[in-house]
Amino acid sequence: MLFWHSQPDHYWPTPAEHYQSPTSSVYRDSLQLPFLKQEEQAQSTPVFPAFQCVLCAPSSPAVKIHEETLTYLNQGQSYEIRMLSNWKGVGDMPESRRFLKTVARVIFHDRRLQYSEKQQLERWQWSHPGDRILDIDVPLSVGVIDPLVNPSTLNTIEFLWDPSKRTSVFIQVNCISTEFTQKKNGGEKGAPFRIQLDTFRGESEGSFTEHLYSASCQVKVFTPKGADRKLKTDREKVEKRSALDREKYQTPCETTIMTECTPWPEIDTSRSPCSTPGLNSPNNFKITPERICASPVCASDSSTECAGEGLSPSASILDTRQWLSRNRFSNYCRMFSNFTGADLLKMTRKDLTQICGVADGIRLTHALKARSVRPRLTLYITTESPVKKATADSDQTGLYQEVYLEEVSAAELTNKLADLLSVPANHIQQISRSGPHGIHVVLSDTMVRNMEDESCFTATLQKLQNQDGYHCILR
Repeated sequence: MLFWHSQPDHYWPTPAEHYQSPTSSVYRDSLQLPFLKQEEQAQSTPVFPAFQCVLCAPSSPAVKIHEETLTYLNQGQSYEIRMLSNWKGVGDMPESRRFLKTVARVIFHDRRLQYSEKQQLERWQWSHPGDRILDIDVPLSVGVIDPLVNPSTLNTIEFLWDPSKRTSVFIQVNCISTEFTQKKNGGEKGAPFRIQLDTFRGESEGSFTEHLYSASCQVKVFTPKGADRKLKTDREKVEKRSALDREKYQTPCETTIMTECTPWPEIDTSRSPCSTPGLNSPNNFKITPERICASPVCASDSSTECAGEGLSPSASILDTRQWLSRNRFSNYCRMFSNFTGADLLKMTRKDLTQICGVADGIRLTHALKARSVRPRLTLYITTESPVKKATADSDQTGLYQEVYLEEVSAAELTNKLADLLSVPANHIQQISRSGPHGIHVVLSDTMVRNMEDESCFTATLQKLQNQDGYHCILR
């Protein structure tokens, strides 16, 4: 659906109006004199970029000339971003597919907060249930097609627009800068944000993969009407300075031109969701050729092996990202998007805890060093079959499979034996251990806890009479 309402002709400035030279005396016109008599100076013509994004909010006057502009916004107030286009490629696109996709997001300006962005956003969501950090004001927007707000990303919105038509999107930032400061004693400076827009071209129907343009600007968000008060305070502070000092500051503008920047790294959304940190998924016992050995003796050190492969120093950037995903560090793939295996292995434990937090930093340190937790109990079990009975007198040794127990309970051992014997766990209705004089002792949690580590057993299944179940005997 196309949202459109008419605007007066003077509402949209010409591209040249966005490139007016500042009135500060620091910038002075150079003398138009040729260096040589035969040299004629060519008439300069302004060069306009293919795309430009303009935030309709005044910039702060208390910013020095060589620093990036800073814009103050009010929480929850709708601000216009004009999507200006001088792109020549629009003529090559068919009229039915003459749309570009723009992704707008609010991100942290400070690198320290960028490292813990996920934790910061989750903390904000916990204290503001049902709210979003970034919203789009659809009724005020012009030329915006199919706006998309993903509930899982609180700080991102998407929309389509036609570069051959006037387009203007109105956004609302619902968080304030002081919510992300470490100390909240009052009077502290708020954390600056960045509003970034990434524009993509569609190569096929519904697929926008070709990056065209990215722009961003630095902002601070205040409580309602707080931005107006801060702007007035900055203006008065600069006016109190001497004329020489005032020349060191930028001339404030009624609008903020967003500067071109590198695109925000995207994460592959087709990956399978990782398990929640802190919740251990059950260990599914599965027999593989690598887990079979000819004797329990040869597998005595297998419990110390890491469940996942360690990161190789020769791993490429793609291999490193895949290793992070396999080891449940998918949330940090974007953070380490340009790291190779050698880069990641050079980082100390202190570096990782500062970047990923204490819990994930320690876990990542152990994963990089291929450390694993030794199981509490290791058993070696073989199954008895008619083939083994027929060859009992031979010198061949039976094949054993290792069973690792973490909870050390009868229920856990029953589930592992059911997988080993390829029967449903609920079909094993009795499980016992062979005792002295041929008696069968019922397996209990106490018996499992008192089993000697690396013990060897032979598991036998006997079908129960008049019941659809089995009796498993460990000898």
